[in-house]
Amino acid sequence: MNQTAIINALARNRQVFKHLLSDLPKETYMWKPSADKWCLLEIVCHLYDEEREDFRARVKHVLETPEKSFPPFDPIGMVKTRNYIKQNYHEMVVNFLSERTLSVDWLAHDYLHIRQITRLKYQFLQSQSGEDLSYAGAW
Repeated sequence: MNQTAIINALARNRQVFKHLLSDLPKETYMWKPSADKWCLLEIVCHLYDEEREDFRARVKHVLETPEKSFPPFDPIGMVKTRNYIKQNYHEMVVNFLSERTLSVDWLAHDYLHIRQITRLKYQFLQSQSGEDLSYAGAW
């Protein structure tokens, strides 16, 4: 994959994230399918931290200091240590999207989170509507 294709994909994915995450009511972004799963707010906080402290930092590290070990990164622990659930959802969406504009060298992880966000929104719709949505396919 060439650099231009990566940059273009990241720009398109930023727009996908923006549309998936913007203008949602609190009941949607705070909803969890179960107590041990993340809500959209926690996913957005995770994406923000990953974007600036993990993925972009790793690419820079590999290019500039490949001989050194990369500092540990604990995305699961950050949910609690950074109190994701108490963050301002709308500010975190803006923060993440701003960080995304700074990233140009990372791609594959986006599609996992786009699927995760879409699935959670599908589950929320199913829980609210009570309709059988199996016609749309299995997750």
